[in-house]
Amino acid sequence: MAAALAGLGLGLSLIIAIGAQNVFVLRQGIRREHVLAVVIVCAVSDAVLIAAGIAGLGALLEVVPWLIDVVRWAGAAFLVGYGMLAARRAWRPSGALTVGEQPAGDEQAPASAPPPARLRGVLLTALALTWLNPHVYLDTVFLLGSIASTWEEQRWLFGAGAMLGSVLWFTALGFGARYLGRWLSTPRAWRWLDAGIAVVMVAIAVSLVVPR
Repeated sequence: MAAALAGLGLGLSLIIAIGAQNVFVLRQGIRREHVLAVVIVCAVSDAVLIAAGIAGLGALLEVVPWLIDVVRWAGAAFLVGYGMLAARRAWRPSGALTVGEQPAGDEQAPASAPPPARLRGVLLTALALTWLNPHVYLDTVFLLGSIASTWEEQRWLFGAGAMLGSVLWFTALGFGARYLGRWLSTPRAWRWLDAGIAVVMVAIAVSLVVPR
């Protein structure tokens, strides 16, 4: 139990920091588009990475360190592209988005709302924001994997706790975001949100490639 709780605490502390993945999950939650699918993709991806770190993938990446550079530049390019799309939405909104509750029996979206994003595109974006983020490998695979090894035979309990932390966080972030709807029911609010997303994405991309 102690190992699982330690893994839960470390997993939450690593994942709660605001990043590209969290921003995307938050936006999908506010829009109420494919939230469950996004939460599942992010949580399962984290579980796979945690398991890989515990199983020893971190040692492989230490032997082939250039893989981190490849992921770093690919991730930076993707984040810049996504940030530019968000900036375009902020500069030229496609219409107002009503995120409040729909009246009972009314299944139609407001006429001014932009069409919902396709599930395939949303899932590919969620996968890219997860797997093209080098911080995921440094934190989840290297750091969490190495700490898990200190628990020896209980390392998988530690990992299970960390996986549970991911599930709890993404579920709370995705499904809890809908309560922000009343503050984001105007086009201006969404323009500010997209502008903030653009800044966060580009800032993260720069942080990936600028020498520290």
